[in-house]
Amino acid sequence: MFGELRGKALFEALPDALNDTGYWGVATATALNLVARGRIVPSVTEDGRDTWRIGPLDHADELHLRQLAAHGDYDELRAFLDAVADVLPRGGADGPFAAAEPCHVPELKSWADEQVELSLRIETTDDLRLRAIVQVRAVTDPYPRDVRGSGRELDAIRAIGRSTWPPLQRLLDQADLADDEVAELLETDIEVHWPKNLTTTLSARAVIGEPSGQFKADDLLTFNWQLALGGSALTDAEMDVIAEASRPVVRLRDQWVLVDPALKKKARQQLNPITAVQAVTAALAGVAVVDGEQVEVAPHSLTTAIGAIPEIPAPAGLQAKLRDYQLHGLRWLAHMTSLGLGACLADDMGLGKTITLIALHLQRRHENPTLVVCPASLLGNWEREIHRFAPGTPVTRYHGPQRTLAAEGIVLTTYGTMRLDAETLRNHEWGMVVADEAQHVKNPHSGTAKALRSIPAGARVALSGTPVENSLSELWSILDWTTPGLLGTHRAFRTRWPEPDGTLAKVVRPFLLRRRKSDPGVAPELPPKTETDLPVSLTTEQAALYDALTRETLEQIAASDGMARRGLVLKLLTGLKQICNHPSHYLGHPALQGTSGKLELLDELLDTIVAEDGSVLIFTQYVGMARLLEQHIKQPTRFLHGGTPVPRREQMVDDFQQGRAPVFLLSLKAAGTGLNLTRADHVIHFDRWWNPAVEDQATDRAYRIGQTRPVQVHKLVTEGTVEERIAALLQEKRSLADAVLHGGEAAFTELTDAELAELVQLRSQ
Repeated sequence: MFGELRGKALFEALPDALNDTGYWGVATATALNLVARGRIVPSVTEDGRDTWRIGPLDHADELHLRQLAAHGDYDELRAFLDAVADVLPRGGADGPFAAAEPCHVPELKSWADEQVELSLRIETTDDLRLRAIVQVRAVTDPYPRDVRGSGRELDAIRAIGRSTWPPLQRLLDQADLADDEVAELLETDIEVHWPKNLTTTLSARAVIGEPSGQFKADDLLTFNWQLALGGSALTDAEMDVIAEASRPVVRLRDQWVLVDPALKKKARQQLNPITAVQAVTAALAGVAVVDGEQVEVAPHSLTTAIGAIPEIPAPAGLQAKLRDYQLHGLRWLAHMTSLGLGACLADDMGLGKTITLIALHLQRRHENPTLVVCPASLLGNWEREIHRFAPGTPVTRYHGPQRTLAAEGIVLTTYGTMRLDAETLRNHEWGMVVADEAQHVKNPHSGTAKALRSIPAGARVALSGTPVENSLSELWSILDWTTPGLLGTHRAFRTRWPEPDGTLAKVVRPFLLRRRKSDPGVAPELPPKTETDLPVSLTTEQAALYDALTRETLEQIAASDGMARRGLVLKLLTGLKQICNHPSHYLGHPALQGTSGKLELLDELLDTIVAEDGSVLIFTQYVGMARLLEQHIKQPTRFLHGGTPVPRREQMVDDFQQGRAPVFLLSLKAAGTGLNLTRADHVIHFDRWWNPAVEDQATDRAYRIGQTRPVQVHKLVTEGTVEERIAALLQEKRSLADAVLHGGEAAFTELTDAELAELVQLRSQ
C-alpha cells in the first residue's frame, strides 16, 4: 500500500507507515535514517523535472537494503526510498529541489547525472577564525572546485545544503564559521578538507589504573579517559586546557588543535571503577565498550602479570616425574589460581590432566579441601590416581547413600550428586573446585551448571578433553564459570563475538591451555595410530528392509510438514542406521536373527584380534545393539553403559586392564570420555556417529599416555547407504557437514525432499 504513494499523499502517510510493524514500517524507518544521514542526491527525471533520490550508499547500507528486499522486490523498495527522499527536503522555497512541487529544469539534467558531491575547504584567518569554502565535485572530476556565481546550479546546491546541513546555504554567501558550527561540522557526514596548520590528531583511549600491590581478581581498579595528541598522551595540565577551552580550537605543544566536543567532554568525564577481571578483558582485547561505544584501551601491566608464569618445581609429595608440558601446565594453573583467576586445561584426552591437577592440589597447600566433580564412571580412576601419585593424601568419595563430607584432602563427587546436594556443598569451605569433563556444564541454564556455579571456592579449574574453542557458547559457559565476568554476559558475548576472531583469541588465550598429541614434544612416546574405514555390504535381508523403509517414509515425508516432517526424518535416519547394524536391531528382536554384513566382519575381526593376544574396545551409540552383541560374542566380554552402577564399572575396567576380558563393549555416550583403557590395541566403531570428534574421544580411551602398542581403529561403514554418504560428506567438509557437526541429526531435517532422497536412497553395490 505505502509503496504506491507519492508526493503529498506519501508525506501525509509517513507517520502511519512508520508505525507499521511489517515490511513497510522497516522500509520507512530505513528511508528516514538515510535522509537524516544526508544519503540523498539531487537528480532530474527523464522528462526534465527535479527530484531527490537515495544515495550514495556505502557497503553497509547496500547490504541492509538487499537483506530488506529479500522480503519484497528490490526495485520496488528503491522506488519507495526515492519517493520518501523526494518529499522530505521540499518546502515552500523557490527554485529546483526546494519547491513543494517539482520544477521543470531540463538544463540541469546533465549536471545532476554527474552525481555531484559537496565538500568544504576550511581556511584560517589571522585571528584563527575558520572560514568554509563550499566545493563541488562530479564523480568524473579528479578534484573539487569552489562554488561560484549564481543560477540554477547554485539553487540546487542550496537545496542540497538545506537537506544535509542547513549552514551550507549561508556559507555560499558568507563563509565565516561560528564556533558552534565547527562543533556541528565534526559530527556531520560532509567531507571536510582541514588546513595544514590545524591538526585533527587528538584522540582518546581508556586507561586502567595500576592495581595496588600484587594483582588479585577481586581488586577494584580505576578506569579513566586519556587524551593523546598524535599518539602521545596529554599531561593532566594539558587535559585541563582541553576541558576548559571555550572555543573548538586550542593551542597545545606549539600547534593549533581542533577539539571534537566529544573529546572535550571526556577530558573531565569520570568513568566508574571496574573489577580486575573486567580490566583483564579490556587490557587483553585492547578495546572496551563504554556507554555503548567501543574504545581503545591503553596497554597495561595486567597482561604482563598474567603472562609472567613463575618457574616452580613439582611438589615434593608427588610420586611421579611430570613431563615438560605437564610441568608447564602445573605452573600455569598455580599462577592463575594464585591471582584469583580460574582456568581451563583442555588438553587432548590421555595427556595427563588428572596427574596435573593432583600436583596442583599438593602445590597449593590450602587449608581447605579440593572438590573434584566428575562423571560417575571416573570416580574410581580419580581415586586410584590420587593413591598412586599422592600417597597419604586423604580421599573421600561423596557419593552413594551414606555420603559424608571431609574437612581435608580431596573430595570426589559426581555431577548428579552435586546437583542434588548443592546446598550442602555450597555451605562447605573449599580451597579449589575442579570440574572434570567440564562439557557437562556447557549449558549455563541447566540445573547442573547452576548448582556448580553456586559453590564458592578459592580457585576454579575446568578440565576438558574436547576442543571447546570450536563452540563459542560452550567456551563462554566454561570460562564464565572459571572466571565469572571475564567474557561479559552471554547476550553481550554473542553480540560482540558472533564468530571467533583475533580479539577473542587474545582474551581467551591466557585462560585456556590446550595441547594436542600431535604437538611437537608433547607425547613423543605414543605409538602410531592407524584408522581404517572398513566397507561392508548389506545382506539381501538388510537391503530389502532398507529399501522398503526408505520408500515408505519418503512418501510420508513428502505429504507432511513442520514438526511432523522433522520427526519422520529423524525416525527414518534412526531406522536406516539400525538396519545397517543388523535386522534384529531394527525389528526389536531379543536376540540376533538373520544376517548382517557388519556382524560377519566383526566376528572375523574378533577372532583375529583375540588369537593374536590383543584386546579390543567396541563402541556403539545404541545400548540395544550392544545387548544383542553381548549375547553373540563368544570371547570373554564386558559391557558398560549409562545404567551400570559405579562399583560395577570400576570392576569392569579392572577386568579389562588386567586381561581377564579381552573384549569391552561400550555405549558411546556413557564411555566416550574419561576412561583409561590402554590394554586395548584395537578400537572398533560398530556404527558411525555424525561427529568425528565424538569418535576420536572414544578412541582416546585406548590411545593415551600409557599405551605402548600401535592402535588399530576400525570404522565399519555399510556401502551404498546413508552411512557411506555421511562419511564422505564429513571428509569433504562441505557446508552440510559443518551443520551436522554442530546440530547432529537435526541438521538433516532441513533438507528438501530431493536432497533427503539423495542422501538416504540405497545405491547399487
